Amino acid sequence: MVIILMGVSGSGKTTIGQMLAESLNWEFQDADSYHSVENIEKMRHGIPLNDIDRIPWLQSLQIAITNWLKGNSNIVLACSALKASYRQYLVLSSDVKIVYLYGSFELIKARLQKRKNHFMNVEMLASQFASLEEPDNVIRIDISQSPQVIIQDIKKVLGI
Repeated sequence: MVIILMGVSGSGKTTIGQMLAESLNWEFQDADSYHSVENIEKMRHGIPLNDIDRIPWLQSLQIAITNWLKGNSNIVLACSALKASYRQYLVLSSDVKIVYLYGSFELIKARLQKRKNHFMNVEMLASQFASLEEPDNVIRIDISQSPQVIIQDIKKVLGI
């Protein structure tokens, strides 16, 4: 199974993803590591990526997910997946589950302001919220809860 934790930057995808993977004894992957150097540099300089920038990234993720499913690997993947068209690249079977980590702009902005040494900055948060197409038919988790409660909720809904 592949669990994709989606949401805007600062929603807790990496923190929750690492904790969830550890609690399940699964592997954790971060979709950011599949970006090209050029994409990371754009984001570091406050330039939002466009759909053309994201296509090679999404294709790389699609290949990785295909390989994980073929290998019967259990993976927790942190991935923004802000648009429905992006999620279509990633949900390759019923063994891919999306968990949407959602919260208010103010909560996430406060989290981003505390971050150090990350390419995503607070100024880009507004563009992420503008790009976000909230998903239907996914697991929705309110990030105002503690990480422990979030992980319990995810596991309960997925029955794992």
